[in-house]
Amino acid sequence: MTVDAVQDGQARLTLSGMLDLARPAVLQQCRALAQPYPRFCLFFAFTDGNQRAGVVHVTGGEFDAVWRQGADLIRGLTGEAGGQAAGWLRVDWVDSVEATHWARLQSALGDTKRNYFRYGIAFDPDFRHALTEQELNANAVLYAGSTVTNARFNPDNLAIYGRLRFGAEPALPADDAEVLVFSTSAIFCDGEELHALHSRGLETGRRVVGALDAPIVKGMIRSGSDFLARQVGGDGRFVYGYHPCFDRQIAAYNTLRHASTTYSMVEAFEVTRDPGLKVAIERSLSHLTGQMIRSVTLDDGREGAFLVDTGGEIKLGGNAVAILALVKHCEVTGDRRHWQLMEKLAIGISAMQDTASGGFVHVLDFPGLKVKQAFRTIYYDGEAAFGLMRLYGLTRDPRWLAIVERAFDYFIREEHWRHHDHWLGYCVNELTRYRPEERYFRFGLQNVAGYLDFVTERITTFPTLLEIMMAARDMLVRMRAMPDLHHLFGSIDLEKFERALEARARHLLNGFFWPEMAMFFGNPARIAGSFFIRHQAFRVRIDDVEHYLSGYVAYLRHLASSEEFHDLVVAHGRARISAGQGV
Repeated sequence: MTVDAVQDGQARLTLSGMLDLARPAVLQQCRALAQPYPRFCLFFAFTDGNQRAGVVHVTGGEFDAVWRQGADLIRGLTGEAGGQAAGWLRVDWVDSVEATHWARLQSALGDTKRNYFRYGIAFDPDFRHALTEQELNANAVLYAGSTVTNARFNPDNLAIYGRLRFGAEPALPADDAEVLVFSTSAIFCDGEELHALHSRGLETGRRVVGALDAPIVKGMIRSGSDFLARQVGGDGRFVYGYHPCFDRQIAAYNTLRHASTTYSMVEAFEVTRDPGLKVAIERSLSHLTGQMIRSVTLDDGREGAFLVDTGGEIKLGGNAVAILALVKHCEVTGDRRHWQLMEKLAIGISAMQDTASGGFVHVLDFPGLKVKQAFRTIYYDGEAAFGLMRLYGLTRDPRWLAIVERAFDYFIREEHWRHHDHWLGYCVNELTRYRPEERYFRFGLQNVAGYLDFVTERITTFPTLLEIMMAARDMLVRMRAMPDLHHLFGSIDLEKFERALEARARHLLNGFFWPEMAMFFGNPARIAGSFFIRHQAFRVRIDDVEHYLSGYVAYLRHLASSEEFHDLVVAHGRARISAGQGV
């Protein structure tokens, strides 16, 4: 086996070496297709990591001949004599085929959520023009824009990729023409070892992961936070995000998400203690505090501060997540230099509360502080209350607790638990630490109890669902030491809760940009190791990554004491059986 120069301390296989390593594994697993299809159809994909993978496919009746031809073709795409380039190799083989007609396929796409068509398509019955599921989705061939919620052919994108892949634009079939829909099994080599990949369902195309244990979770936290650190420029501003199909940078900006992303980076730093991440956090905080937050004198003479967004908007949630970032930074590093600024931001939030009702105004104009929008999103309420609770936990200043309790009178009265908001889940978990009152615990349970089927079954990764579950999990564990509240356990199925929590944590693996998926996009090295939102054309935005990180940081803590939680679940199950409620 040939190797190139040592990279990151590891000797990495060249393409030839990876092909040598992969062949026995593919041969062992690949099974011949039945007639009338070619017995073997293999796809070879390779990238050096810096550009979209080159892909070739070969069909034939004998495995050895198909493999040899495919290996020669993929070596030829590297542009290196003998194929000695190092990078990533993936080999797919067709394992099932279904013939259909073009019109029927269009109808099936209309019933499929965009970017969730998980099969390859051959545009002719002989597999001359065939694209795998990964190729179709990474090149937006089945994406018709953000206003079209279902999968739909994009002829322009098909033409662009078709010319690259086949040297000519594949002709779209007539409505009654036969086309093939197929699935593949695959292996991936990262230059060091082989990884088996899933071939069915929501996991299609990414590696098989056994137990979702601490090393796996910590590795994703490190990788995702490294990605965020790389997005922080010298001036402290982030690259806001990417549309990775074509490596297009998102030009917009949002100061609220700047602050909340920084908060998640500090959470990750508490886990990794990575020096490079710390440097990026400091740059981001410097820009946040020096450029984005403005101090003002309120009408009552108090000195407040507000996070100002584009368009001169003051968002309630902006002040809240700025407090979250600064409090967490203070807790993790011991740095108290932003103590006064946190107080001024909290005063800003207090100025946005109606003391009579407890509710908040959501958006003000800067600098006039006139109400621009009384309500914008339910998230702002939870963010504001959570931010103040975290500040109270740091300073024990009763002003902040009083604001939150007034707000919760309003939240309970308006049944805000019906929104199943993760920020409210975070907040009520914090509130019950200092005010362990039944009404607050009841609210926290209501926030998730009727939501468990959604948490379990939602096909999008929806990372905030893990966050809401982790906040509720912490609250449930603390309730175990409070016998007067044990009757509340009857309002939630803890066995179902545990299954939903674990299912959601595993499903988030499908939103991680494993290299075997990233390799098909416009700039694999830029996005590998980040997190994405599939139904938004695989968008990678700083706040998308933020929520995956926060969920997995909390899940990592859960793994450290999972037996404690499972004991609670088991005890609750026994109690239900004793009470005649069944298993």
